[in-house]
Amino acid sequence: MRIDLNSDLGEGFGPWRMGDDAAILDVVTSANVACGLHAGDPDIMVATAQAARVRGVALGAHPGFADLQGFGRRVVRMGARAIENLVAYQVGALQACAALAGHRVTYVKAHGALNNLQNAEAEVAAAVARGVRGVDPRLVLVVMPGLPSERGALEAGLAVAREVFADRAYAEDGQLASRALPGAVIEDPDEAAARVAAMVEEGAVTTVSGRRLPVRIDTVCVHGDTPGALATARAVRRALEAAGHALTPFAP
Repeated sequence: MRIDLNSDLGEGFGPWRMGDDAAILDVVTSANVACGLHAGDPDIMVATAQAARVRGVALGAHPGFADLQGFGRRVVRMGARAIENLVAYQVGALQACAALAGHRVTYVKAHGALNNLQNAEAEVAAAVARGVRGVDPRLVLVVMPGLPSERGALEAGLAVAREVFADRAYAEDGQLASRALPGAVIEDPDEAAARVAAMVEEGAVTTVSGRRLPVRIDTVCVHGDTPGALATARAVRRALEAAGHALTPFAP
């Protein structure tokens, strides 16, 4: 089985850096790059695109709400057209930075609260998909399987990559468990790797109650801002390769 390993990167701002992007880029096959509103800036976006290109890592736009102080994890309520514009604006920004770096954007993955909202509300999911399609209908949209984000993307005619998370627990509805809950963030690399191996082998995610939800899996995410992110990414890659999976970008 071919599978992708992605991480949210480029999430610093100005002189401040988050995580060890260079090291993680040596491990993952796709990089979701912050587009300047929840994190990131033009210099970081170009540098991250350059680093991804050199390593043969696929490049994706990671748009979120305009919420630097809250790191895009707070909902900013706005109309569907405004969300469509918000997504298109950020995708276009990374496309421009990627062009300067000699790379190209091949997919989009919503960040934080915007991602959570599109997984809960069909109107938001449709707006995100329209924003992506309006910029380039060839872009792949990363979605959580079985949720409104997947349905919205498919209804918009977009190709999708279905994602599971190595370092997050799942709620009963298939969404990510709130970070406010104990155990919602998986910080032990070995535990995260074992969870991913089981998810891919079984084709299912396991909720906090132990319930199994069947899903199709195209890509696995390790958050770049999670404590021990590099160790987790390495452990997950080792586990996938040990199980015989070839790691390759879903949208090269």
